[in-house]
Amino acid sequence: MALVFGLVLVALLALGWFAPRAGDRWLKPIELTLASFSRRKTLTVASLGIASIVIRLALLPVLPVPVPAVHDEFSYLLLADTFVHGRLTNPTHPMWIFFDTFHVLQHPTYASKYPPANGAMMALGQLLGHPWIGVLLSMSAMVMAITWMLQGWFPPPWALLGGVLVIARLASFTYWVDSYYNGAVAAVGAALVLGAYPRIVHSTRARDAVAMSAGAVILACSRPVEGLIFCIPIAIAVPVAETIRRRPLADFLRRVALPMAPVLLAGIIFLAYYNARITGHPTLFPYVAYHRQYFNYPVFAWGHVPSPLHYSNPQFEFFFNTWQRAHYPLTWPGWTDRTSQAVWIWWLVFLGPILTVPFVMLPRLLSDQRMRLPLCQFFLSAAGLLSIVWFQPHYAAPMAATLFLLLVQALRHLRHAEIKGKPVGIFLTRLVVLLAIDWIIIQAGQVTRHPLVGWATGRAVLVKKLDSLPGRHLVIVHYAANHNVHHEWVYNAADINQAKTVWARDIPGQDLHPLIQYFKDRDVWRLEADNSPPQLLPYEGD
Repeated sequence: MALVFGLVLVALLALGWFAPRAGDRWLKPIELTLASFSRRKTLTVASLGIASIVIRLALLPVLPVPVPAVHDEFSYLLLADTFVHGRLTNPTHPMWIFFDTFHVLQHPTYASKYPPANGAMMALGQLLGHPWIGVLLSMSAMVMAITWMLQGWFPPPWALLGGVLVIARLASFTYWVDSYYNGAVAAVGAALVLGAYPRIVHSTRARDAVAMSAGAVILACSRPVEGLIFCIPIAIAVPVAETIRRRPLADFLRRVALPMAPVLLAGIIFLAYYNARITGHPTLFPYVAYHRQYFNYPVFAWGHVPSPLHYSNPQFEFFFNTWQRAHYPLTWPGWTDRTSQAVWIWWLVFLGPILTVPFVMLPRLLSDQRMRLPLCQFFLSAAGLLSIVWFQPHYAAPMAATLFLLLVQALRHLRHAEIKGKPVGIFLTRLVVLLAIDWIIIQAGQVTRHPLVGWATGRAVLVKKLDSLPGRHLVIVHYAANHNVHHEWVYNAADINQAKTVWARDIPGQDLHPLIQYFKDRDVWRLEADNSPPQLLPYEGD
């Protein structure tokens, strides 16, 4: 497939050199029609949001609703389930030691370590029938928010094009829509902040100030550190622009600062209350509390490696003290290896080879005065991400808004590019767009789960089997000595006592009788998780 695609691409590039206006007869009328449609801005935003949902639903036969597989996903699902139960957190369970698991706090309360925004959207989805509906709605909101953002920076046809590329690249096949990380929420916040900026500069409308502050709150409730770094250039640029334009300070305060204040204040109060309910302190985030209790490892690459902690079960011992420290060494070679891998993975998710082509115009972007703020924001955010020990592409969710802004401007420069008087830029921009759209069809023929974790399907099948059986169940999970700690079975609902199935960890040296006595009204099972296939047996005691 890759060879065929490469040969076709070479042939098309050759055609573009000899006949740069090839396809004008068919493509130009389409471009004019879409340009006319794009001037109806609200309709454009809504249409792209709906289209992103329809396209993803159409792919369900080849790409079904995802099954959670990674530690983080189960933690986010706990967060959503907690909200569905009308709570911000849950009381610590008396038998918590058997339920202790990755990325979940047990003390001082039972809660996910993650910020609330992503879980809130999946809670909405759960209320509508399934948490993934919340992920799908988040992706649609991201497409609409980025399109709206682009309308503030560019003429309508280019904003429409940018929205289409977001659907083709991020909203159809990436793990953002095929998992429960839900990186789209932070991208929505970033798009609101960045899209409000040119509108505030040009018109200082109160509604744009509200949009910017709402975006900042969403960032604080989804990716607080990355969101703070993302907002710093904007926080500097807005007053600088007002000074350059010599607008009265009173007018700026009345039309921008005053509408922002209540939204930002409400966000700060909510986050402080959320933190206090989970950790007992308004400034102690659950994420920080979890890392203090479990990781005991620096977040930033320049940190000092402390002595390891010790845990009640061998899975934690291996994950935190062996795997974690071996895969994330705080050394210069370790940092360079992680950085190269992070850049590579980020590029695969956000751009890929097709959307990299417009960045041949990078020299023009760097000299483009209008792009100074987005470029500064992009590089500052990138520096912040590369300074932390861990990296996943959804950590860079706020950068998605900036990246697609830069991509669209690069396409605009490319459109006008000429070589020896030949308008090759017209052909290349059309080629990039057509290949990006065709990529959806190409991907549909070779779909794989990202990340591809087969064991999770087996867990989901077993969950359905237990749900179909009468009564309620307690499953005691036994792991072999060579257990893969990334295949974790012990995750529970927000209300453990009322759950259909409760999952508990078999801890060497830990007496199970108090657990079994606590759940004496349940059928008790023993799961041999590392058998092939995993084996569920009636529990017969020791």
